[in-house]
Amino acid sequence: LSAPGGVSLIVPQPNINATVAQNILLSVEYSCRGIATIEWKHVSNWGTTKIVEWKSGNYVNISTIYKDRVTTFENGSIQLLNVGMRDAGYYFITVTEEYGTNTYGTIIVNVYEIVYEDLHFVAVLFAFLAAVSAILICFMWLCNKSLHLFQKTTHKLTASTTEEIELETIEC
Repeated sequence: LSAPGGVSLIVPQPNINATVAQNILLSVEYSCRGIATIEWKHVSNWGTTKIVEWKSGNYVNISTIYKDRVTTFENGSIQLLNVGMRDAGYYFITVTEEYGTNTYGTIIVNVYEIVYEDLHFVAVLFAFLAAVSAILICFMWLCNKSLHLFQKTTHKLTASTTEEIELETIEC
């Protein structure tokens, strides 16, 4: 992107996907004839926030809410440390040349949470199903043993009843 006054800005990665607590680099490269003023703003559902403003080779003015989380670079890039869900949104950079010409760039940042709860749920469910299946296998084994014992006693009773009936028949 080049403005008539000679300010150019390149945004190599206009979309960034990050997870919570990750550090991200909002990478840009600008060039201009004179001294430039670089300004970064963040726009999200929670409003617009000025992050930082500085002149090349001069002062850096970081807003208080970003004080411990932002690092600036001479090429206009910034690094944002320990991102959270509130850091998702649009990041606008404005590069203004001392002669008044300026150019703009935008980076969209998506922040995702790592959902450990789903993995925990699956692990607990798997353990529960394994325990239930172990109990069912033991129950089936006990039922099988009980059935065999019942069949043996029934078979003995049937055999002894048959012998008594045969003996009674012979005595008569």
